[in-house]
Amino acid sequence: MAFLRRRRGLLDAVVFSGGEPTLHEGLVEAMRQVKAMGYRVGLHTAGPFPRRLAEVLPLLDWVGMDRKAPFDGYDAVTRTPGSGSLATDSLRLLLESGLPYEIRTTVGHRFLTEEAVIRIAEELAALGVRHYALQACHPAGTPMGVCESTPLTPLADRMQREYSGRFESLSCR
Repeated sequence: MAFLRRRRGLLDAVVFSGGEPTLHEGLVEAMRQVKAMGYRVGLHTAGPFPRRLAEVLPLLDWVGMDRKAPFDGYDAVTRTPGSGSLATDSLRLLLESGLPYEIRTTVGHRFLTEEAVIRIAEELAALGVRHYALQACHPAGTPMGVCESTPLTPLADRMQREYSGRFESLSCR
């Protein structure tokens, strides 16, 4: 907080990210303090804790939410029973909030095929998601074998061709 006080006027916003911020009980209070300093507040989340997300939504200015797998394969990817339902509940809360957001899927990890990404896009469009991004997985800093440096271009081209009309913004990076 001392760092943020010194950076007033130089920074516009603080984004809570890293691991899963909604896991931490002190998130609401930390966001309140940051907001009271005049900063805009953002959140990066995968949505595993919809109740905590509901608590912080009124404090947020923007949300980046990861979608890790198609609904029917979510639990296998996260190794957590029920995680697909929780993530979908969080996604619905976010969409109902009216906040600016981006839903994104990281492409290139061993659990996610091209067809799975297409299924995710279909599911998101059906839920009313308007802002979707595919991002390449970068192996540096990830456990061995989880992430491959996979070219995003062929999938990005297909997504732009077949899905750009289903989303207000569809980016590939």
